Amino acid sequence: MSAPDPDLSSPADPSTAGEAGAPEVRDASSMEYAESRAAWARAARPVLERAAGRYRALVTLTQLSKAIQADTGITTSQPPAKWLGDVLTRVAAECESRGEPLLSSLCVTAQGSVGPAYAGAVEHARGEAPADPDEHAASERLECYRHWQATGLPADGGTALRTAHFATTAKKAPAPRATRAASAATSSATRTSKPAAPQAPRGPRLAGDARSTRLPDPHAKPARVCPTCFTEVPASGICDYCD
Repeated sequence: MSAPDPDLSSPADPSTAGEAGAPEVRDASSMEYAESRAAWARAARPVLERAAGRYRALVTLTQLSKAIQADTGITTSQPPAKWLGDVLTRVAAECESRGEPLLSSLCVTAQGSVGPAYAGAVEHARGEAPADPDEHAASERLECYRHWQATGLPADGGTALRTAHFATTAKKAPAPRATRAASAATSSATRTSKPAAPQAPRGPRLAGDARSTRLPDPHAKPARVCPTCFTEVPASGICDYCD
């Protein structure tokens, strides 16, 4: 990654507002949203043009946010990632309307990436978001150096330089439903085909066990009982105890 523009390392201190030529300090929250962003976008353009005038020069998000707040006097306590994307989108739209390369490609994070907001800025300006924002920005930066006739630009026109230290990775697509259903069916069949566990042998039935109790035969004849001693009378009909 090329070194950021050293001229932006120490922008004017906003605390000097009120001195000759210094803008009045205002908090962005006290203004209309569009008004503050438009003012920042106007201030961002010359900062980015200065970077475009030096081959391989870059501007970090922190450098740009400090510079445009100092130049306009409009400050905010929010981190640059929260609001600078909208500012760069406005810069990109103006570049496109002028038929210029996108100056927003010159603004990168500390890791050298243009960040997710760049793709939105390109889509807003040209109607289509790049598949790989950092690769797109590398080519666009080279066009900026050529357009603004950057100091140090090689005679052959220079080459595009990807400054991000990582590549865009695509998310894995979810497995098709049919595949998942087939996998579930296979798992179910595997569970069904497993042999049943052997059962323990049953022990002998004990006396008094509810399973050994037999129900009375409804067709059996009732036993004859002696009316005197109430004992069962044998088949002869004569009680052995009373007769």
